[in-house]
Amino acid sequence: MSIEDAITKVTMPKWGLSMKSGKITSWFVAEGDEVAEGDELADIDTDKIAGALESPGPGVVRRITAETDEDIPVGGTIALIAPADVPEELIDEAARAAREELDSGAVDEVAGPVLGAVRVSGRTISYATLGTAEETVLLVHGYGGDKNSWLFVQEPLSARATVHTIDLPGHGDSTKDVGDGSLDTLADALLGFLEERGIQHVHLVGHSLGGAVVTAAAAREPGKVASLTLVAPAGYGDTINADYLREFASASSRRELRPHLAQLFADPGHVTRQLADDLMKFKRLDGVQQALDSLLGTLLDGDRPGIDAAGLLQKFTGPVRVVWGRADQVLPAANAAALEGRAPVTYVDDAGHMVHMEQPSAVVDAVTGALDG
Repeated sequence: MSIEDAITKVTMPKWGLSMKSGKITSWFVAEGDEVAEGDELADIDTDKIAGALESPGPGVVRRITAETDEDIPVGGTIALIAPADVPEELIDEAARAAREELDSGAVDEVAGPVLGAVRVSGRTISYATLGTAEETVLLVHGYGGDKNSWLFVQEPLSARATVHTIDLPGHGDSTKDVGDGSLDTLADALLGFLEERGIQHVHLVGHSLGGAVVTAAAAREPGKVASLTLVAPAGYGDTINADYLREFASASSRRELRPHLAQLFADPGHVTRQLADDLMKFKRLDGVQQALDSLLGTLLDGDRPGIDAAGLLQKFTGPVRVVWGRADQVLPAANAAALEGRAPVTYVDDAGHMVHMEQPSAVVDAVTGALDG
């Protein structure tokens, strides 16, 4: 490797299909700091949610080329990391080029996930794919979510695997018809996606309701599933915030919805106006209210959980990993006791129900561990 190749450009990431730019709200490092791969470098604010940008590799932070609160296009170079023995003149040259690109706006467009759709049992299932590696990962969102909820997870995992995210029936860009709204219907959609895409072996990752869906799919087709990673999964334990789920389903305005969304995060500051607006736009689409109400009947039995994913998990003998935010107010972390003896559980501080958005590195590490076997 040449000395020039030893310089790693840290660029503004593309977190989500619609992201065009972002702002650095704070740097956690300074020039001269030594960093390891995965260390947090800066907080990035997007039009939807803020997140921490991690170092793409080890080295020394030789230059920071972007200021805080500066609007940086996706793909723009914001810092340079290199070994200490790379000459200063080469770092200066790379920093000048990076700054000229930012000032001129001539930043190469970053290709985001490839969008597609398949037909499963008469329903359109929308998906987004990033990466081309041999192993395959499928990320499945929770109740009221969509494929964009994995924006901080899909990109880093795509360096190791071909990573698909799907919209379950009733969500995102998929058909809003959920049939009877049962767990079997949702698992049918997941397995049908795998069949239509010709995927024979997959690492399944599911959040909340998606955790129950991937468990049901693994129970039915264990030979296709290399591993399960469950992120605050529904269907384990006996505690669920039924009031939150009902209030989310019934909210008819952004003002009414936003206070309930705060229960999803350890830091309610993550609930931006844009996030609430986007959810309200989704909830107003034809068929969405009926879908949410139907799925609510699956999630709840009165004020108790309506799903027994723990029983289904007995049919899957492969490796399982679990990630749970300690501040989860929807499915409390105490529910993880139902997985004792079956799977290692990573409890994440400073994270609520949306642990994959607040502390995504914990989920990335768990899935990477599954890929490493």
